[in-house]
Amino acid sequence: MRIIAGEHRGRKLLPPKGGVTRPITDRVKTALFDYLGGDLPGATVVDLFAGTGSMGLEALSRGAARCYFAERDRIALDRLARNIEAMGLSESCRIWRGDILQRLSAWLDELDGPADLAFVDPPYALVAQWQWAQAAAKIFNPLAAKLAGDGIVMFRCERNAELPAAFGLLSLRERRDYGGMSLLLLRRSGD
Repeated sequence: MRIIAGEHRGRKLLPPKGGVTRPITDRVKTALFDYLGGDLPGATVVDLFAGTGSMGLEALSRGAARCYFAERDRIALDRLARNIEAMGLSESCRIWRGDILQRLSAWLDELDGPADLAFVDPPYALVAQWQWAQAAAKIFNPLAAKLAGDGIVMFRCERNAELPAAFGLLSLRERRDYGGMSLLLLRRSGD
């Protein structure tokens, strides 16, 4: 695992330990950030189910000003903290520890302004168990409420996952499939 572009290009990250997280491949990460415009000057980023922080740290390397990481697995949290420290980004990062479904709304109240970009990358097994009305109420709607007008939510899931027609206040703008995974790019409905 490494940072692929920007200020910290080539920097290796501590990888996940065990089967807790599924790192995104460099090819998919490159395609996603190319779609996002490559650079993210001054952006505020939220990285949910962050694992060891690959996506949020990539955004910071590409010019994002701040990243809020949320994770509950202790091993992943330890590696995330060590990756942030090794890159010298402690001042630009905040780690939220705990159950995202239960605590996200309160955490999002800590943002200084709107979020420009959010990554939602839960374990595939968790997505398979979701009640979509609850996921909308606990994740997608709180994100929509804090999202900048041109903000994007990137949701990663299994390619064959059964998905709802809408994600609460967010609607699907584009879907990109890569092997067994899909990246869904969501924006506020009506924007």
